[in-house]
Amino acid sequence: MERTLLANPGTTAHCPARARKRSDSQPAGLQHMGQPTEDHPGSGASTMPASALPRTGSDSVLLKVPVPLGSIADSLRASDGQLHAKAPTKPPRTSSLMLPDASGRPPTYCELVPRVPRAQGTPPGHSCPEPEAPWWETEEEEEEEEENRCFARPQAEVSFCPPDNPFCLLGSQNRPLETEVLHTLHGLFLEHHPGSTALHLLLVDCQATGLLGVTKAQRGAMGVASGLELLTLPHGHRLRLELLERLETLALAGALAVLGCAGPLEERAAALRGLVELALALRPGAAGDLPGLAAVMGALLMPQVSRLERTWRQLRRSHTEAALAFEQELKPLMRALDEGAGPCDPGEVALPYVAPAVRLLEGEELPGPLDESCERLLRTLHRARLLARDAPRFREAAARRLRGFRPHPELREALTTGFLRRLLWGSRGAGAPWATRLEKFQRVLSVLSQRLEPDH
Repeated sequence: MERTLLANPGTTAHCPARARKRSDSQPAGLQHMGQPTEDHPGSGASTMPASALPRTGSDSVLLKVPVPLGSIADSLRASDGQLHAKAPTKPPRTSSLMLPDASGRPPTYCELVPRVPRAQGTPPGHSCPEPEAPWWETEEEEEEEEENRCFARPQAEVSFCPPDNPFCLLGSQNRPLETEVLHTLHGLFLEHHPGSTALHLLLVDCQATGLLGVTKAQRGAMGVASGLELLTLPHGHRLRLELLERLETLALAGALAVLGCAGPLEERAAALRGLVELALALRPGAAGDLPGLAAVMGALLMPQVSRLERTWRQLRRSHTEAALAFEQELKPLMRALDEGAGPCDPGEVALPYVAPAVRLLEGEELPGPLDESCERLLRTLHRARLLARDAPRFREAAARRLRGFRPHPELREALTTGFLRRLLWGSRGAGAPWATRLEKFQRVLSVLSQRLEPDH
């Protein structure tokens, strides 16, 4: 029996991270010579007091920097009547003398410490194995470079969802909805609470949209700095199609989490509650991932799910708070977003909802009377211009929410578009046209819905 993939709170597994090392030729940087440095994935770091360092040379060589009392107190700890120093760590934004060999040039005589080769990590597009350093925390310098970057004529369409990634949870060939994989995913979602799952989804959505993890080669090819700008341009056709497919695929996977529960009625009600809690964790002011929120709401509002009257009645009876939040908060918010309104301030939103503008640019007609559709058209186009203009602010907001976050590699992989495509349609069916795949899976969901609650 399949249970929902979204369930009770858990703990998030952490991946090791390696902090970036930068060069500092200022006198203040010399106080770190001879100290071993340790990288800690946390947000805080402490320093040894300057007086504890071995002095070499005159006082003019070693610059004395005033140290806060808090850092001195934290550096000494009492244990069994003895005082021992806490291992010194590198303070935030403080450079060391280790120079990464980024240019490939041999070290020069004037360097205090020779360059060391940088370890090669996995590109952001590959989710397994994980890169040693969180790339979403190391893009501030690249953003500063982008401000002075000259316009480059776009060369080709860019994809942020490479289709041929190897997956840790899937073999080279797989059938649709393999039972063993579904059980593994079930356990993964049980281990993570909705807030952690929301951050995983935000990270993957930011990469799929081209907000974070964009390489210099991709920027040069598309002529702009982020996908929020690219999707408004003529050569952003491929990105627009990828975003629409991702939105629908996530919604189908969420609906399957409910319709795949063939056990007791309470089990399906708990699945609905899990999706509602995830939507609340994705809303503005929380994770701020509006495309992820739209996908989860798409699953809850899908006809095959919304027709389950007994399941929704059980949700209102057993999980009243979640049912009220869905009716009074989430549904009005989703209605406003679909109409091109709703919140879009980069302070409370990390990744804006771009589906209305994407559908409009792909030629879809707006529903409703002519006067209302014209007003909605102008509102949607104006919102798209604002999103493209505020792309750097959204990138900062997303990086701020993900600072210090260490994703679980398998859960992060399970939320990518390529993985979900292979999971739902298998290795053979994943290559079929999108319209064909969508129609077939909609029929599968309709059959599952009828089995759970047949029409009278």
